[in-house]
Amino acid sequence: MSKSLVVGLTGQTGAGKSTVARYMEQLGCEVIDADMVARETVKKGSKCLLTLAREFGYDIIEDNGELNRRLLAQRAFSDPKKTEMLNSITHPFILEYTKKLVSEHEQAGANIIIFDAPQLFESGGNLMCQKIIVVTAPEPVRLERIKTRDGLTKDEVYQRVRAQHDESFFTDRADYIIDGSQALDVIQRRVREIIEEIDLLHCKQR
Repeated sequence: MSKSLVVGLTGQTGAGKSTVARYMEQLGCEVIDADMVARETVKKGSKCLLTLAREFGYDIIEDNGELNRRLLAQRAFSDPKKTEMLNSITHPFILEYTKKLVSEHEQAGANIIIFDAPQLFESGGNLMCQKIIVVTAPEPVRLERIKTRDGLTKDEVYQRVRAQHDESFFTDRADYIIDGSQALDVIQRRVREIIEEIDLLHCKQR
């Protein structure tokens, strides 16, 4: 069995990672969505959820046992130290689950596995990746996308954006950069070029 090539996909929130990831999936890549993994790790009764409740208040757990994501976000993103605490709790659970998924995809014969993670570097997830792709977009574009996508107030949007690193943090660590503010066909062409190049390099290394 040939070892899969694990590629990290990251960037600031609202840059367009989901659009890029969907097209990568259409091109035959296996995509692991860190947000989906995070939802799995905070399911009702999970160790991660209980640890979060001890730190951020037990009222972040609804009467039905599910996480109140909005309340947690309000508290976790209100202060850099609280954001750091949130990450220190969730990242180990997310990485453990991700490694399990990578192993499953490898066993199934996957060629390229995309790890779509907004906090790829902060979590240490980049250490399992052979290549890094960063998606960028101007701040006004990102702000409007986040507001529309998540139904947040203006203050909540700015709170989330301020909790992230600036664009250079991501681009300085990138092997490839995609401008997520461009037209869809331009983005798709760029994605296809990158995947073809990565695939060729992977084939040569086998």
